Parts: sequence; C-alpha cells; structure tokens
Amino acid sequence: MTSVLPPNASALERAFEQVMSPGLPVPLRDLWDADTCPAVLLPWLAFGLSIDGWSADWPEAVKRQRIRTAIDIQRRKGSVKSVRDIVTVFGGQIALREWWQTEPKGDPHTFTINLSLNDGAGAPATAAYIDAVINEVRRTKPVRSHFEFIQGLNVSASVGIKAVARVAVYARLSLTAPAAA
Repeated sequence: MTSVLPPNASALERAFEQVMSPGLPVPLRDLWDADTCPAVLLPWLAFGLSIDGWSADWPEAVKRQRIRTAIDIQRRKGSVKSVRDIVTVFGGQIALREWWQTEPKGDPHTFTINLSLNDGAGAPATAAYIDAVINEVRRTKPVRSHFEFIQGLNVSASVGIKAVARVAVYARLSLTAPAAA
C-alpha cells in the first residue's frame, strides 16, 4: 500500500493511516438492510430512514418490519393505506370506517379504528404497546383528521379430547395335581 502522507509524518499519523486504510471491510449493504443489520444498530438505521417514532421496548421482529415498510409508509403518509400499513407492522388487524361510511354520516374528517392487537409474540398486548400503536397512527393519519379508537380482542381456544387406553392381558392359571398311578 502506498502512503499519501508526506515524508515528515509522525508515527501517530502513520498509525492512523493504517487503521483507516480502505482494506477494512465495511458491510454497507448489510448495515442498510433490515434483515441483516445487527440488532444493536437498528435504531440508527431507523434514524437514517427518518422513522418518526421508535421504542427500544418493541420486539425485534416489529422493529425490523417497521424499517422494511418505512419508505412505503412515508410515501403514503396521510392516507388510509398508510394507517393500515402501520397497524399491520405491529401485528394488528384493523377495521377502519371513515365518516362518510357510517350511517348516519359522522362529522367530516373523522374516522373510527377498530383494532385487534397482540404483541409480537402473540400474547395480549400491553397498554404501553397499544399506546405505541396509537401514537404511530397519530403520526401517520391525515393531519386534519381525528379518530376514535376501539380496541378489540382476538381470542382463540382449542378443545382437545384425550383418550387413554391400557392394554391388559388376563390369564388364568390353574394348578392341578398329577393323577396318582
């Protein structure tokens, strides 16, 4: 490697040049990819993509999905699709009805969100997790619009029938004395 330093460069400058040489691999493609970025660097990737809200408490899968969808959500920010997308990122299902879709018609520029949400692991969502989703909806919705939030609950159960069978073999043993001859 040829040096770009002048002949009178100090030892510290030469050491710095070696450390900063282009021979060090920098995996930029991996760092800018939501799937391959190390988990500790995800907040910096989110900052680089101008994600408005971020929480260290979110599950890692939610963080990665939020980063994957950041550009599409930013492009459509202020639309119904962006609100639906942001709720989907958090693992929720949404029923959204705008003011003109209700009977009787509601106040202009209002909508109702019926949200069924579990946390990233499938357990019922905590109040803090639901607040995070509501805050993201506030950031994404049209600025002039107001919404009413209704929380739903998805419950699933299964009934199982268990049967136990025991194999038993019964044998009758009988003792007979041999006949006397």
